[in-house]
Amino acid sequence: MAFWDSLWPGREAQFESGNAATNSIVLSKRHATVSLTKQGALTGNLRVNLSWRMRTSDIEGRSRQSGRLLRPFKLFQPDVVQAHTQGVVNVDLDLGCMYELKDGTKGVVQPLGNLIGDLNAPPYIRLSGDDRFGAPSGETVYVNLDQRDQIKRLLFFVYIYDQTPAFDRTHAKVTLYPGNGPRIEIELDERAPQARSCAVFTVENVKGDLLVRREVKFVYGFQSELDRLYGWGMQWGRGYKSRA
Repeated sequence: MAFWDSLWPGREAQFESGNAATNSIVLSKRHATVSLTKQGALTGNLRVNLSWRMRTSDIEGRSRQSGRLLRPFKLFQPDVVQAHTQGVVNVDLDLGCMYELKDGTKGVVQPLGNLIGDLNAPPYIRLSGDDRFGAPSGETVYVNLDQRDQIKRLLFFVYIYDQTPAFDRTHAKVTLYPGNGPRIEIELDERAPQARSCAVFTVENVKGDLLVRREVKFVYGFQSELDRLYGWGMQWGRGYKSRA
């Protein structure tokens, strides 16, 4: 941003553009919106991936500090380990998507209740599977953008299945991979120790223009609270997963 742009805060671009070096767009509080239409990403499948890792301090505590003292340069290298390692199997982050179609149909695609959706028929959204241990591949939801005219709005969210709030102990990221154009990254970097759900981003069809907006709003309840926050108006009940 140029110096004179800082003198007039309203001058910065409303929409974030891609980074040529990394071929990615990072949505932040300052640059919260990107147009899939302007990125030329309106065909094929939009892949939305949730990946997460556990912070080392919650797994090993102070046990590694002595080793760091013997190797001082390690003090400046933050450790991150995959979430499926020992001691964290009770943390289960899930990716879900509430949808509203142009004909008024509303629903949700999520691991809970095995609501995996359908890619080639309404709601044109499908969950690839349920990752319960933070595997590197994470969880992925696909959206059929060839049927974008049937979609009114989407809300992608992440929730913790069990009763242990853990957003403050995990490093989670949601990445959108359009069929064309740069990927879009959203970090769940705000600490909310007691939160159990997070509205990550919305997709809204505005006169044929698909707009992605970063939300990253943490709530202390589950899907029903996100529903009320965004005005979906659906009925919710308690759900369970089958044993792994």
